[in-house]
Amino acid sequence: MKKVLSKSYFILILLFLYIPIFVLIVYSFNSSKSYTNWTGFTTHWYRQLLQNEQIMRALLNTIIIAFVSSIVATGLGTTAAIGIYRMKNRPRSLIMNITYIPIINPEIITGVSLMLFFRVFVDVLNLKFGFFTLIIAHITFNVPYVIFSVFPKLKQMDPHLMEAAQDLGCNERQAFFKVAIPQILPGVLSGFLLAITYSIDDFVISYFNSGTSVETLPITIASMTRRKVSPEINALSALIFVVVAIILIVKNMYDNQKLRELKLRK
Repeated sequence: MKKVLSKSYFILILLFLYIPIFVLIVYSFNSSKSYTNWTGFTTHWYRQLLQNEQIMRALLNTIIIAFVSSIVATGLGTTAAIGIYRMKNRPRSLIMNITYIPIINPEIITGVSLMLFFRVFVDVLNLKFGFFTLIIAHITFNVPYVIFSVFPKLKQMDPHLMEAAQDLGCNERQAFFKVAIPQILPGVLSGFLLAITYSIDDFVISYFNSGTSVETLPITIASMTRRKVSPEINALSALIFVVVAIILIVKNMYDNQKLRELKLRK
């Protein structure tokens, strides 16, 4: 009975989460703008989406900002995680607690504080809000997520592996890149995927630090939904959902393959 109830509860949670998304995907193929009546199948809204310059420009901006900020954040976060791991217990705990603050902190506080920080450079160095400020802002809030993805993998790693590699002829640099990095690579990839997901999804921090020259996709969608939700947004949301789902499936397949290889080695 407990198993049936737990499975039923799990299925209800999944339905609650995914039915609205599936409804959105279905109505992205509706020939009418109506959200209550199905009038026929069409791909018109997808073609219309590709011809919408405002959305395409915002999408390109979002992809560039997300990839650049996520790559930099992954490098900084991985380096920071390794540095924290090599600390003693008390300083390590203190630094990890400090690292939690940007994650727990409401986004509006982070967004406003970054805006005020950039405002100093706008006034002194004549810096303009745009791509540069957005990328720095996204790097700032993504680094903690990378640290918390990489750090557990470092704790799981045998601390004597690098010493063994050096005993077998590797120098410190070779031991790090050929032994340590492969061990923590799943955490690094998870951190990168988290960073790119949060970067694409972010609205609040981007809103306060984008200025008037650059718009990201969430800002564009928010401005469009103030009037009426266009079926083009349904089509765009459906495409984003499919792309994210494919990335997650590929990531899980990669992790499962690595796990099987590890079990075979043992």
